[in-house]
Amino acid sequence: MTVAVVALAAAGCGESSKSASTGGDKESGKYSGKGIGLAYDIGGEGDQSFNDAAHSGFLKADKDFGIGGKTFEPADGEGDADKVQRLESMAKQGYNPIIGVGFVYAPAIKEVAAKYPDTTFGIIDDASVEAKNVASMVFSEEQASYLAGVAAAKASKSHTVGFIGGVDIPLIHKFGAGFEQGAKAADPKVKVIKKILTSTPQEGGFSSPDKGREAANGQIEQGADVLYHAAGLSGQGVISEAAKNKVWAIGVDSDQYAQDALKEYKDWILGSATKNVGGAVYELAKSVHEGKPLSGTIRGDLKTEGVGFSDTNPKYQAMTEVVEAVNKAKQDIIDAKVTVKTS
Repeated sequence: MTVAVVALAAAGCGESSKSASTGGDKESGKYSGKGIGLAYDIGGEGDQSFNDAAHSGFLKADKDFGIGGKTFEPADGEGDADKVQRLESMAKQGYNPIIGVGFVYAPAIKEVAAKYPDTTFGIIDDASVEAKNVASMVFSEEQASYLAGVAAAKASKSHTVGFIGGVDIPLIHKFGAGFEQGAKAADPKVKVIKKILTSTPQEGGFSSPDKGREAANGQIEQGADVLYHAAGLSGQGVISEAAKNKVWAIGVDSDQYAQDALKEYKDWILGSATKNVGGAVYELAKSVHEGKPLSGTIRGDLKTEGVGFSDTNPKYQAMTEVVEAVNKAKQDIIDAKVTVKTS
């Protein structure tokens, strides 16, 4: 199944939660749950990227439908058993839908969804859980990354660009593959430097700005003048180091140019490869509220506006050649003239 998702702009650790404004829409007669249960990935709320994008959908759904809910933070170094316990507690309390933000929730959702067949579960960035009450919300990250690669190569003066991924997993390699393909399509002579921060999430690849800064500095020393990250909270270090050295950074997931926590660096954020995580959260909540819960694999790509490339930086908009190249690449992918590799 493929559905278009609503475009949204994205608005610490231990077992904690935060409530939305209300507790449910009692007037419609269609919804009787306790609200949305949103379980964050590593980095938690405030990462200015992946988790915050999901949070924007949570807030919009509460605003539009008045169903309320809670957000739940991960604990440092937690395992699958901790996630199972968290999701079971949410299900027992009546949250519906329950959404795991990130592929790390797949084993827990598979186990808990089987125990609570009347509750709708959603998982972002994983399509391995097959159940009637599970919606797998995945994205064509490689397409957005291709556009980031085109923008990077066209904006680069050194003909050297860098990619920094958080963790050595297939999902992050999709970002890197799309970026490299796009960069080389725009400039066949471009050099693409790649760096993966850690082998596992537990080592902090998605949650360590210091690791991002160190990797960025290393790539800048090698001549890269545009850096693209897919590293969650670690990406804040990439962006700050790029700005410090007056080279371009390209953000990920959310429009990082527009993030308050990054405003001192925004002049050096060329754009962001976005994926509409917030829209996916919103659409799932809407479907449950209306009594027609989504299930199966729901993919966001360029055609459905599930992924894209943000262009809110006026400096980027002034780069006519870059903008035209990115727009052409986008249309070529939509028209199937270009197929983007995932590895």
